[in-house]
Amino acid sequence: MSFDLLVSALIAGLLLGGFYAAVTVGISISFGILDIVNIAHPGFIILGSYFAYLLNSKFGIDPILAGIIALPAFYALGAAVYQVYYVSFERRGKEALAGLAFFFGLLFISEVLLVLGVGVDYRYVQAGYIDQNLGKFLGAAGSALPKLIAELPMRMLVPCVGSLLMFGALLAFIKRTFIGRAIMAVAQDQLALQLMAADPIRIKRIAFAISIATAALAGAFLIIIQPVEPSVGREYIGRVFAICVLGGLGSLPGTIIGAMLLGVVESITSTFYGPSWAPAVAFGLLLLTLAFRPSGILGRQ
Repeated sequence: MSFDLLVSALIAGLLLGGFYAAVTVGISISFGILDIVNIAHPGFIILGSYFAYLLNSKFGIDPILAGIIALPAFYALGAAVYQVYYVSFERRGKEALAGLAFFFGLLFISEVLLVLGVGVDYRYVQAGYIDQNLGKFLGAAGSALPKLIAELPMRMLVPCVGSLLMFGALLAFIKRTFIGRAIMAVAQDQLALQLMAADPIRIKRIAFAISIATAALAGAFLIIIQPVEPSVGREYIGRVFAICVLGGLGSLPGTIIGAMLLGVVESITSTFYGPSWAPAVAFGLLLLTLAFRPSGILGRQ
């Protein structure tokens, strides 16, 4: 086993884990905090990817900037979806099986609409940094970097850094604002939240809308890393729920830890044993975690 190859696999795993964190944060909010099994979340991520693709191909807008531009629209979409879900299922106490079927339907409807609208061809974006490594991107300054650092691919580094910045902003919002603290409280004691003059349904609508808004940026990160087509989101359904459970339901720091751990495990497995083994080893790690620590790494918040 080459030491340099192991280090490269570790670094690649951390970069992949950073991206996984962006993909999973919406599920951590909806499933971990609100107990809403939004299995359609990867579908919203693919919608974010196509939004970034359209702005990039038509107007030359950077995909990450396109994801930021999409945030208000995805927030409004999330608020509308939650309102339909609440009126149709949650208010009637039928959110378990019927609610799950609702989100399954949304996942396949979004996929079919994309197939009808843009086809099944793979789409990709263009940006000056996507095909470069860090050393080339920095120019003369990059020559002073260690070889392993200089060779970091920008198509993985940019989504990882963007993901961590998004996480930092979200954590600051949750910890330092009344709405953020109310979001954490709504899953613990809705009656106490009402006594503080906060409407639990409004708070849940805001939280779910935020979870869908994160899909806009996650979709932009995804299409930077790889070309996308409408069914790509299915590949992430198992991963996002695994990371959410692995880190601890409702724990955003746990989501980062779980995402990084899964990314490293997948990267090392792919490097030394082949990519076909990566999902099996990753989910084996999840099963071991649940066997010895059912509440996840940091426990339910």
